[in-house]
Amino acid sequence: MSDEGTASASVITAAQIARLAGVTRAAVANWRRRHDDFPPPVGGTAAGPLFSLSEVEKWLTGQRKGRRASPEVALWQFLRTAHGDDMATALAHIGSTLSGDEIGESGKVPDELSNVVDRLVEERSAPQLFEDLISRYLASVGRSGAQAASSPRLVRAFAHFAGTADGSAYDPACGIGSLLLAVSGPRTTLLAGQDTHPGLVRLARLRTGFADGPPAQAEAGDSLRDDRIPDLRAQIVVCDPPLGLPDWGREELLLDPRWELGVPPRAESDLAWLQHCYFHTAPGGRTFIALPPSAAYRKSGRRIRSELVRRGLLVSVTALPAGFASSHNMPLLLWELRRPAIPGDEVRSVRMVDLTANDSDGPLDPAPDQTAEVPLIDLLRDDVDLSPTTYVTAAQPDYPDEYAELRRSLGEQLRELAALLPTLPPGPGSGTMDELNAIEVSDLVQVGLVATEGSETISTSDQLDTDYLRGFLRSASNTRRNTSSTGTHRADLRGAQLPQMDIEQQRRYGEVFRELGEFERRIKEVARMSDRAARLAYDGLTNGALAPDVTREGGK
Repeated sequence: MSDEGTASASVITAAQIARLAGVTRAAVANWRRRHDDFPPPVGGTAAGPLFSLSEVEKWLTGQRKGRRASPEVALWQFLRTAHGDDMATALAHIGSTLSGDEIGESGKVPDELSNVVDRLVEERSAPQLFEDLISRYLASVGRSGAQAASSPRLVRAFAHFAGTADGSAYDPACGIGSLLLAVSGPRTTLLAGQDTHPGLVRLARLRTGFADGPPAQAEAGDSLRDDRIPDLRAQIVVCDPPLGLPDWGREELLLDPRWELGVPPRAESDLAWLQHCYFHTAPGGRTFIALPPSAAYRKSGRRIRSELVRRGLLVSVTALPAGFASSHNMPLLLWELRRPAIPGDEVRSVRMVDLTANDSDGPLDPAPDQTAEVPLIDLLRDDVDLSPTTYVTAAQPDYPDEYAELRRSLGEQLRELAALLPTLPPGPGSGTMDELNAIEVSDLVQVGLVATEGSETISTSDQLDTDYLRGFLRSASNTRRNTSSTGTHRADLRGAQLPQMDIEQQRRYGEVFRELGEFERRIKEVARMSDRAARLAYDGLTNGALAPDVTREGGK
């Protein structure tokens, strides 16, 4: 068997060495060239060598080039080596171990990994450890562009618009259960889901089990072709379906009772998912489904959209900013449907919301000029276009006055910005925190010198400056150690480090960090103003509200 076939959890790649040391892959390549004592490869190939983890850690410690991997980083590296890209199965093994639900001899975690897991459970609860690993998984599939799980941004959007279920909740493409957990609340009675990927289903079962919430049921299988929970009618149905399925089983499902609005065309798998979700919605219940923009206007889906509107089932369509999908950067539409509780309970207008101009990590509450209540009759045109941008028109600004004021304000802000950026002479190191005699922030937390208040990290001692602490938590090396990717970004105090300094040095750094914080705040404001000014100029010039300045010399 080749070296690759026998690779154990004690070997790592060059990329993993870089993450372990908090440097770039180029730095690792330089170490290999310049240091004769750098550990030689123990396996892999010339293009993708594998190195002994223990030997690399020993070398890094001796050279003061990095720090020993935290148990969580070591666990993730072990799982990557043992399972490659199949991290869903790897995390299912770990989750089963944490929950005490062993999954057979083939799924047992090696003793070496069990020891690492035991060390981690001493620091935090098993559910928290499992969610931390899930966060790493979401970050990794997000970077790869795989449609394996809903993005944290989209999960946040579902939670915001759907609220929590007063009764049962169902997701027919549940993945790892993120949307179900997002709508679970104190009055939720059941979380039910189905997905084609057995590994993801197992993760969903483990996550809902760890959440200590309502009873949960997760089934493996294709919801369109093989509905495993046909009798369920849920109060909230949520779904982030797979996009653009070329063969979703139309021919074998022509007479299926789920097509209340009409048989979906072959190219309209999106509307098949929509009708499947609506079929499982209880009277008075709601459906929330994320669909591509084309589902709102494609000619082939016009008849089904027409029935949806005519019967008063569509409550709202919200256009989300780009960056909410896990596998692409195109905008998404979040459709809300409601099954009438009694005859006459149908909607009379559809709320159209256009958030496409918003920051993808910003608030989801729309401004007044981002919404429109559209009567059903206005939607029942020939094309039955349900795109929010078709109906939401912002109030027209006073182009000349607003543009002139923005231009004046920008000039003032830009003059002040240069003074805000501090002068910084050369420092004591050559670019790495390892040369500054670092201390673990987790040690400071343990002895009560550092605490968190909401999303903020603070010092609880007059011997530790809070601004110095927060500034170094944002360092490149600490950012690379950050493992939190659940929709909000926070410093990972478990893996962070600070350089040791006396309080006077800390305060000098803290003062500069405060100045930089103000500079950042102002530069973001300038960026927003600049964007607004540019959009006003383009719109005003093209609609006739503004004109070129003929007094400018040479047309410049």
